[in-house]
Amino acid sequence: MTSKSDTRIRSAALARDTNETSIVLAINIDGGDFPSNTDSRLTKSLNGENGHATQASKSQTIAINTGIGFLDHMLHALAKHAGWSLALNCKGDLHIDDHHTAEDVCLALGSAFKDALGAPTGLARFGSAYAPLDEALSRAVVDLSNRPYAVIELGLKREKIGDLSCEMIPHCMQSFAQNARVTLHVDCIRGENDHHRAESAFKALALAVRAATTKVAGREGEVPSTKGTLTT
Repeated sequence: MTSKSDTRIRSAALARDTNETSIVLAINIDGGDFPSNTDSRLTKSLNGENGHATQASKSQTIAINTGIGFLDHMLHALAKHAGWSLALNCKGDLHIDDHHTAEDVCLALGSAFKDALGAPTGLARFGSAYAPLDEALSRAVVDLSNRPYAVIELGLKREKIGDLSCEMIPHCMQSFAQNARVTLHVDCIRGENDHHRAESAFKALALAVRAATTKVAGREGEVPSTKGTLTT
């Protein structure tokens, strides 16, 4: 018998305001429509009035504006290849630097992902993937463990890519893992160009998340753990 948790729409909307950033976002892990409680401040992004990191198809809507172009680019790649619909706006204290904006956006994204995922029953739980971008090759492994942990080795050499500090790129993945309560390992295995290394890492992460969140036919309502729980 299929349970309600297996048929629910896996979506969530979130608003997060601090003295450093103001963030609104909506996510649907399976693509498609956003939840009815999506913040009205996302309307302009959804209408395509903002930005470069927007894309609409019959299966996905993506509209991202953090104020940091390269972060938008990476989150666009993450959403696209994970199969998500994602709308996200952030107004941050970029007059200081990029740290608060990049960190808070990924913390908020992790929280929304966790809320959208709900009880992790009937899922593959584990996912792994490789993704190339020209000479760069990255590997990502994900566990929907409820045990937040991240090991990120990207080997970036530049100080910045666009307006995003290279030190913030692994920190973004760590921040996502923290609030999504997942374990993830992401390694760039080879590559000469830092843009390629970073982008291949986000694409590998996207594919691994997509695999981990896949519903497994015949395992509806089952908890993929020998403990019998992934919530404590």
